[in-house]
Amino acid sequence: MFDNLTQRLGRVVKQLRGEARLTDANIGDALREVRLALLEADVALPVVKDFIAAVKAKAVGEEVVGSLTPGQALVGVVHRELTALMGGAAVPLNLATQPPAVLLLAGLQGAGKTTTAAKLARLLREQKKKVLVVSADVYRPAAIDQLQTLAAQVGVDFFPSAPDQQPVAIATAALDWARRHYHDVLIVDTAGRLSIDAAMMREIAEVHAAVTPVETLFVVDAMQGQDAVNTARAFRETLPLTGVILTKLDGDARGGAALSVRHVTGAPIKFAGVAEKIDGLEVFHPERMASRILGMGDVLSLIEEAHKTVDLEEAEKFARKVKSGKGFDLEDFKAQIGQMRKMGGLSGMMDKLPAELARAAQAQGAGIGEKRIGRIEGIINSMTPSERAKPELLKASRKRRIAAGAGVSVQEVNQLLNQFEQTQKMMKMVAKGGMQKMLRGMKGMLPGMR
Repeated sequence: MFDNLTQRLGRVVKQLRGEARLTDANIGDALREVRLALLEADVALPVVKDFIAAVKAKAVGEEVVGSLTPGQALVGVVHRELTALMGGAAVPLNLATQPPAVLLLAGLQGAGKTTTAAKLARLLREQKKKVLVVSADVYRPAAIDQLQTLAAQVGVDFFPSAPDQQPVAIATAALDWARRHYHDVLIVDTAGRLSIDAAMMREIAEVHAAVTPVETLFVVDAMQGQDAVNTARAFRETLPLTGVILTKLDGDARGGAALSVRHVTGAPIKFAGVAEKIDGLEVFHPERMASRILGMGDVLSLIEEAHKTVDLEEAEKFARKVKSGKGFDLEDFKAQIGQMRKMGGLSGMMDKLPAELARAAQAQGAGIGEKRIGRIEGIINSMTPSERAKPELLKASRKRRIAAGAGVSVQEVNQLLNQFEQTQKMMKMVAKGGMQKMLRGMKGMLPGMR
């Protein structure tokens, strides 16, 4: 989502290359570029003005020490101010109340409230909370059925409701049920409209008054841009918002909502939807997001994701095998692809890598999406155990048989084998000379790495 913004900010650093120090003149030139970059990203004009003024005030007094260039010093200031703009630090949900803690989700139709309710329920269930979800959306066709299906999928309780009921009656009945059945959390999914109207706002205010939620979370589509600001302002005026959930942060829009909504609502961004899948909701870390916007990557989130999804026992077994020099075969290759798939595939990891490394990895693994990973696994599954262990056995006739079995062309089988050979070389480098030797070898394999 932030690719264009990242590239523009990268040019600001290059612009200052060769300058001996930060001055009023070069800061002014650089900040004009930053201003244009933010406006192009669809960040609200008042937010841009305040942000530029804050960066300028801090950058003028910024000392350029021996280890920093003026560009790096300015990026440091921009990073700190971006972090502050998005809230400064991660803010957890406030569940410190007599159970059940009520979480009310509000937002426009299409923002992803229903899916977000299920994603949030899943996160809380993983924290050993007993969760009940209820839909008070009696207007959108199949909204209630959708939440019921998603609740079953994530393994939480669902309170039934019907389109002929009143939203306030649904919410109060669900709260009574949650109390009597000892639920820790009740998540209320409310109705939205395609645009702000008085009837919707009155209704959601009544639901809020009836259940007195401990958290009132504004769910906003990160792809909305400037419209998100007007929507956020209207909801803030109606409800005492305690937090924001950004959805569709993995989209290809310009990302202005992510940088504007916290400033407008005054409420911290607590979660971000990063994928359509039911596990695609992450705690929002302003500092990490600022790093991603500036092309520094988000290695901490990548490590956390690896800890959650990677089979550590399998990883240790694989590491011992590589270290012993017993070789890296196609079965190992398939296992590593499976581990990458659990982490969302190459595309899921790409925006968390530093920009230069991400571009290099993308060039090397262009097109390795979910579909491509499935085809690779299909090709390997069409091989015999001996062929997986000894790829050198794969001559023309065997390749034709494997291609027919996997439903692909012989050319795709050859592409996979070439990719495997490159990976095998890396593994041999690790076994013989450690990580540094492997990284030196990768410079030749990955375009753009120096």
